[in-house]
Amino acid sequence: MKYEILYPEAFPVVECHLERGESIKAESDAMIAMSPTIDVEGKMDGGILGGLARKILSGESMFFQELIARRGAGKVLFGHSLPGGIMDVELDGSYGLTIQKDGFLAATQGINIETTVQNLSRGLFSGEGFFVLNARGRGTIFVSSYGVIHPINLDDREEFIIDNGHLVAWPDYMDYKIERASSGWISSLTSGEGLVCRFRGPGVVLIQTRNPGSFESWIRSIVPSK
Repeated sequence: MKYEILYPEAFPVVECHLERGESIKAESDAMIAMSPTIDVEGKMDGGILGGLARKILSGESMFFQELIARRGAGKVLFGHSLPGGIMDVELDGSYGLTIQKDGFLAATQGINIETTVQNLSRGLFSGEGFFVLNARGRGTIFVSSYGVIHPINLDDREEFIIDNGHLVAWPDYMDYKIERASSGWISSLTSGEGLVCRFRGPGVVLIQTRNPGSFESWIRSIVPSK
């Protein structure tokens, strides 16, 4: 499948060229425009139980959009609702990609998406909930963000500390743990950081340059309460 990420520095969209019989799955309501040869259907990875897990456990929609070129080759444009970046990640089947719950946008044929349980202590303190998405298989995944997506490439045993609200995706083989941003609880809380994620390489962690939780808090602060 041929594709191009258009307007990457502003409000990006993905333009996919599908040959007859090819398909791509995307988050619900991701499609912007498509050729008349393309059909769009609602599908659930993993059947009803998989869809319910996505809805109840991670807060995601039960359904993906499946865009299928049934009547001939065609073009699909899709994007996401937040003002932020889109990045393509190639998987060769040797590892999976862990994606925070709002980071998945679309995937080509051959990629399976599951809702997985984090380590209890990680989920309890991460602010991302107990559940994340895990993508496995061979193909291309498109992840989206609030703000620009920035890759942090860690060498073997190299460590980096990341605010969990800025996480987008990381290889599922990477080791990470949750810890206080400062040495003491008072300093951690008053600094505005609280708990952070310490990643250890090798691997590439994708982060977003803006924090949707912080933006939500700012909106609440300027909207008059009833």
